[in-house]
Amino acid sequence: MAILLRFPSRAAFFSTFRGTSEGLGRIVTGNRKLMVLTGAGVSTECGIPDYRRFYLHFDLSPMELIVLASNQLPISSEIDGHSSLEEFVRSSRTRRRYWARSYAGWRRFTAAQPGAAHIALASLERAARINFVITQNVDRLHHCAGSNPLELHGTVYDVVCLDCGFSSCRNFFQEQVKELNPKWAAAIESLDYGSPGSDKSFGMKQRPDGDIEIDEKFWEEDFHIPTCKKCNGVLKPDVVFFGDNVPKDRADKAMEAAKGCDAFLVLGSSLMTMSAYRLVRLIFTSYMSFTSKAAYEAGAATAIVNVGVTRADDFVGLRINARVGEILPRVLDLGSLGIPAFL
Repeated sequence: MAILLRFPSRAAFFSTFRGTSEGLGRIVTGNRKLMVLTGAGVSTECGIPDYRRFYLHFDLSPMELIVLASNQLPISSEIDGHSSLEEFVRSSRTRRRYWARSYAGWRRFTAAQPGAAHIALASLERAARINFVITQNVDRLHHCAGSNPLELHGTVYDVVCLDCGFSSCRNFFQEQVKELNPKWAAAIESLDYGSPGSDKSFGMKQRPDGDIEIDEKFWEEDFHIPTCKKCNGVLKPDVVFFGDNVPKDRADKAMEAAKGCDAFLVLGSSLMTMSAYRLVRLIFTSYMSFTSKAAYEAGAATAIVNVGVTRADDFVGLRINARVGEILPRVLDLGSLGIPAFL
């Protein structure tokens, strides 16, 4: 475990924070309006991949495609001249490949359970230590743990029509896929009982990590996608793809929360999307406008816990290079966090 310190005074840092858990604990207990932003790093510990292989785009495995559709993807990036939203809308072949793999990986995806980070965060919310939570993740593991975050990039548990905007439940969509593709449904079941990659499993191979590879000839020729039940339009997961924008009402809500907070904690995000990075910059700028240099040097208002570099490493107060699931539970063990300090 390493700590990256990136702000003007190292001496001020060491005089204020005696170790990772203590420093983070002080941020949690020392501010009235703590805002938390979570990214893919809190879910990788639950077996859900992060965005690190996003350059491969639609050639990813189904589990990665489900998550990488939005989790921290650089919205402005393009691959082969087309953003993924453009490619999804333009190409029926791309949609078949996406939904075939996504359907195949859905059962494993929904079997994921909240990890230590999700549970610890929900505990801090119940103890009134956190004022607002925003997540870049689309997996709803925060909800399973008892949190109710603003889903900045949407969720794969909803499906939306690109033509009329009608939204429906993903589980209902799965049932429609099953009805349209009964042999596919049988093939998914055969992965548990038949020989992987056999004719019975329609060329699908279970990887060691649980993802599923599908032979191109099967999704190219024999996979049928449901259409919108209201207008017969094209359906997509209700998430932010490449080339897509965070809905304005959602973005506005996130920005308002950012303006009203007095401390900000980033968990498991490299802040590579502008939507998330913009929040951190806003908070940093606002904080510096009313705080003293000494308070800034103490790093009392901003912290990031993430494995690897982030876009905010140069100006954040406390930077911990570690897994969120290793650090956050330790904060709960520091003392009477169950009793709000401001009562």
